[in-house]
Amino acid sequence: MIRRSIAFVLLVWMLGFAWFALLLPQPAAITPTDAVVVLTGGPNRIDRGLEILASGQSQKMLISGVDRDVKPRELAAQYPGSSKYFKCCIDLGFQSVDTRSNALETAAWAKRNKVTSLRLITHDLHMRRARFELDRELSANVAVTNDAVSTHPSLGALFKEYNKYWLRAVASLLGM
Repeated sequence: MIRRSIAFVLLVWMLGFAWFALLLPQPAAITPTDAVVVLTGGPNRIDRGLEILASGQSQKMLISGVDRDVKPRELAAQYPGSSKYFKCCIDLGFQSVDTRSNALETAAWAKRNKVTSLRLITHDLHMRRARFELDRELSANVAVTNDAVSTHPSLGALFKEYNKYWLRAVASLLGM
């Protein structure tokens, strides 16, 4: 009986990993939202956020998880043509250090800015865990569009992120 139980749990875990690895979230079509939230930590995320602002489909953006030593002017210099957005439309979030605190920072920012719809931008392998955390913190009346930046993650990176996702889900069930 114990072997069968362990085998069943292992089978469920393996099927879940296959789902996680083979069906990564995709980039979303550019549609209107009140705001864009970019989680730092990888290439092309801020570029995608700036593309949405430039399209006129969103009016403001939060970059969550910015290092405290980064200055807006320095960050704008890394993205040619973006300085006008950094002056009017982009807020830098310096409070978060991980995905859970990204969600807390985003929820507080969305509430302050009266956001009712937002576009969440992060890497495809990180999207499910980021969205899980964000859904736990955001008000129920905020609509979220997942906009995953495509990557080509290694098997090891997928394995690590899949396990983080499930560990976080279990921890939340336990009230942590």
